[in-house]
Amino acid sequence: MKTKIQNRNLPLLLSQMREIIISHFRPILNYFGLTEQQWRILRELADTEKMEPREICQSCQILSPSMAGILKRLEEMDVVFRETVPGDKRRVSISLTAKGQKLIAEMAPLVQRQYELLEEAYGKDLIVQLYQALDAFMLQKDTVVKRIDLPT
Repeated sequence: MKTKIQNRNLPLLLSQMREIIISHFRPILNYFGLTEQQWRILRELADTEKMEPREICQSCQILSPSMAGILKRLEEMDVVFRETVPGDKRRVSISLTAKGQKLIAEMAPLVQRQYELLEEAYGKDLIVQLYQALDAFMLQKDTVVKRIDLPT
């Protein structure tokens, strides 16, 4: 007997949607020699200036074990640097270097143009609706959702 789940597979749809969108930006990242994770970090640092690694993990959705290696490679590329947080030698903050800021400045017009091309292709209204739906869910991220009781 085949069991059918009534709802569409939301996690899969979100994953497929992510792939559709990132595929339009991947050529830019490849041109500049960046991975998607590296770009997420650089883009976030460009917006916030300084972050601690745990904050980067959370905002960029990167697992902590991967973060050390990614940051190490970004440091080797001389696009980020780490410094000790004043008053607490155990904590470090990550910032863009001058080279990292220059890289963002070079990439920004290309990334911006790609966003414009997405809007031209899909329609500005659809892109705005997508942002609004995602923002609405993010505003509700702390909503408590009751979990089912699993069989023992």
